[in-house]
This record gives sequence, C-alpha cells and structure tokens, in this order.
Amino acid sequence: MSEKPSEIVARPASAERKRTPASKAEAKAAPKVGAKVEPKALPSRFRKALRWTGRGLGAVAGLYGFLILLFAVVPPPINLYQIGEAWRLGGIEKDWVSWDEIAPVMGRAAVAAEDANFCNHWGFDIAAIREEIAEGGSKGRSTLSQQMVKNVFLWHGRSYVRKAMEAVLTPAVELVWTKRRVLLVYLNTAEFAEGVFGVQAAAQHHFGVDAVDLTPKQAARLAAVLPNPKEYNAGEPGPFVRKRAGQILSGAETIKADGRSACFDSE
Repeated sequence: MSEKPSEIVARPASAERKRTPASKAEAKAAPKVGAKVEPKALPSRFRKALRWTGRGLGAVAGLYGFLILLFAVVPPPINLYQIGEAWRLGGIEKDWVSWDEIAPVMGRAAVAAEDANFCNHWGFDIAAIREEIAEGGSKGRSTLSQQMVKNVFLWHGRSYVRKAMEAVLTPAVELVWTKRRVLLVYLNTAEFAEGVFGVQAAAQHHFGVDAVDLTPKQAARLAAVLPNPKEYNAGEPGPFVRKRAGQILSGAETIKADGRSACFDSE
C-alpha cells in the first residue's frame, strides 16, 4: 500500500507570530484586564501649595482664637486703626477704664444709638437686616458686636475679606464673651473725636470730666457722634448732634424700661 502524502496546511504568518506591544512604554501604559485604574496624582507643587495654605489658615484661626480668649479678660492694648491714626496724627488719646468707672447711662446711650436690640441677638440683628432690605437698603446696619470686632481684631475700610472675617469672628466672640464685656470693650475702643479713643478720653476731651461722672446729656452727645466722630463734635454740638442726642436720651430710657438693657445694665 502506498502512503498518502501528508497534507500541509498553510497558516498566515500573522497568526503564528506572538502579538507584542509596539514598545516597552506601551506595555507599561497598557492596563491589565480587570485592573483598577488609579487617578493621576496631583502635581507636587500644587499639593505643597495646598498644604501650606491649610497651615496658614490654621495659624490665623489659632491666633484669633487665642486673642478672643485673651481679650475676654485682658484689655486690648491697641488695634490696627489706632496704630494708623497715631502714625498719621503723631499720637492719639486713649485711656482704658473698667465697667465701674463708666456712668451707667453711657452704656444705655451707646446701645440706644447704635444697636437697640443688643441684648436680644447673637451678633447679627437679623430683624434689622430684613427691615433694611424691605425698605430698599442693600444691607443692615452693623451691630455693636460687629463694630467692636472690626475695631479690635480687624481693620477699617470696605473689603469683602474683612466682612467675611467679621462674619466669622462676631459669633465666636459672642459665644465666649459676656454682653457686658462686648459693650465695655466697645466703649473703650470706639473713636469719639479725631484721634480720641474710648469713653474716658472722650469725656476728658469734650467735657473735662471722668467717664463715671458723665451726665445723661453728655453721654447722649458722645453717643450721637459715633456714626462720624471726625465730622461731629460732642463738646460743641451742631443741630444734628443736638437733635440726635435728644432721640438717644429717649431711647436710653426706653430700653431701660422695657428690659432691653438687662444684659449689661447694673442699675
């Protein structure tokens, strides 16, 4: 018997070759089947910037937290605005006094003039803000707490950064400090004439008396100039100050009668 010739089947050369990536780089880049694709890591510079930004914000928050606790018991020595005015004017007048060294009517006059609902809010008078907006205003008037925070911890001038910091710091101060402390620091740091800071220096400057000896009329006149102490004069009042002082006298009696001065008033 003759043997059948063996059949030879031709296969394409491409099938015989082992398919390999075009290069080693492609082999490394090609993900394995079923492998989890990891997100690309952030650039090292960006990560470093984020880290230092976080540290910076933490340091600022820590500093303000320390100052809030410190000034809850210690008089603030000076602030940024006072430093600027001392440099501009060549010096300023200021003299810290305790609560017992201020006439009670002065506290009521300041509250009646600037923030009648001082005892009823936590730093922001939401009702006053809504009323202002309803009447066509763009924003509500700053409360005593906000003004004090600006005076002691921040700087003057219109700035979104300052307003944002004020919005954060005001509730923090209200949480730690008593209302009487807020008002005391306000009365000792507010400007009552150009370069004259605090109620004691103002009483001496305008009337030649100590803050504890202020009369109701004198206290009302001092409170009347608070919106613009560089323009108005408590010692030589014009028509605006006289009229406003009369309104403040009435308002001070009102908040005493209806209990809105109870959070700070000792009388």
